[in-house]
Amino acid sequence: MSLRFKGADLRPVLAEAISNRCRVVLAKDHGVYFLAERGERRPEDGRQKLLAYAVGCNPDIDPFDDWWERSCAELGGNDFGEHFSPQTKVFAHILASEDDLELSATATHLGLKPIPPLSGDR
Repeated sequence: MSLRFKGADLRPVLAEAISNRCRVVLAKDHGVYFLAERGERRPEDGRQKLLAYAVGCNPDIDPFDDWWERSCAELGGNDFGEHFSPQTKVFAHILASEDDLELSATATHLGLKPIPPLSGDR
């Protein structure tokens, strides 16, 4: 199994990380999402403004039981943050294309690969 991140959601996060000369963080806590290590904050609540949630793992739109079970099934029960350079080949590809990103995980490895967007998601 795997998680999908829509390229349209991920590209602004990657651009923010490049602009701020920082890393991109994959976070699993209250949802599963990518964010820039140093990003713009929302004035109303101080939360990071740009987040790219995995499809089905966004607590703002997906029912709690659904996103919680999916995130645990894909990435285990513990919260974590994993840092990546936004300059890596896979992120450069996402920035230069309309592709989405697929995240797969094993007990010891995270895999990232570009995949074509679902029809109607462009």
